[in-house]
Amino acid sequence: MNEQIRATQAAMERWGYVADPEIATAVYLAREMRKPLLVEGEAGVGKTEIAKVLARMLSTELVRLQCYEGLDSNTALYEWNYQRQLLRLKIAEREARNPDELEDLIFGREYLLERPLLRAITRREGPAVLLIDEIDRADEGFEAFLLELLSDFQITIPELGTIRAEHVPVVVLTSNRSREIGDALRRRCLYLYLEHPGFEKELRILRGKVPAVSEQLATTVTRFVQRLRAQPLRKLPGVAETLDWAQALVRLHRDVLDAETARATLGCLLKDEQDIKSTGEERLAELLAYAAAKD
Repeated sequence: MNEQIRATQAAMERWGYVADPEIATAVYLAREMRKPLLVEGEAGVGKTEIAKVLARMLSTELVRLQCYEGLDSNTALYEWNYQRQLLRLKIAEREARNPDELEDLIFGREYLLERPLLRAITRREGPAVLLIDEIDRADEGFEAFLLELLSDFQITIPELGTIRAEHVPVVVLTSNRSREIGDALRRRCLYLYLEHPGFEKELRILRGKVPAVSEQLATTVTRFVQRLRAQPLRKLPGVAETLDWAQALVRLHRDVLDAETARATLGCLLKDEQDIKSTGEERLAELLAYAAAKD
């Protein structure tokens, strides 16, 4: 393994992220090549956490844009502070200001409310980590706007002119694949796909994130979840759900997983009514037997 990749992997693990060589390579290249990193995968596999850990590694600000249906460029970029502008206009009227001066007066940078995208490119202290979370939830029109922004890292505000990035941010985009991301945006990015982790990796994550869990219970929980993901579920539990379940069991002072406790806490793992109902007593008993096996 390349020394730089090994160093990136070690740095991510120091900050609590168990990174495969493929993940460390993608993160390293995104920084070195100054290209956005598009991370796809099921919910709860650690996509968002990559950006959070990267910000801690670089000792910089994490600027997060949470995407949703109907998100537009103005909401993501900036808004004018209308209340403050109106207040300033009233003061200007008392001062008998020249009307020609008023536009310049109220459309200055001090009246601009920076939203995540503008904040990321105007940060003066150094490059931020810009997390564009769940880009698949946004509309295709916003995706097209984003493609232009990520190409030049500059925006034009009619009242102020063009603002260019003082420091190009490190950009991480995540997608749960609820819709297909356009080819143009994909080509602009480096790409990483995250799958649910295997047993050994998930066990390492669990030990690191929930240190209070006993060794026996950590192994049992991990085996249970690994087996559960093989079932025909509508929503597979991610690593986040594994951690929630382990923390719940610790708070219930359980060192051994029994059927009653598993049934009572199944809502920590499964977030769909049909999935919970389909995990009946017989299936639950099979999962517990597998989890408790010593093979």
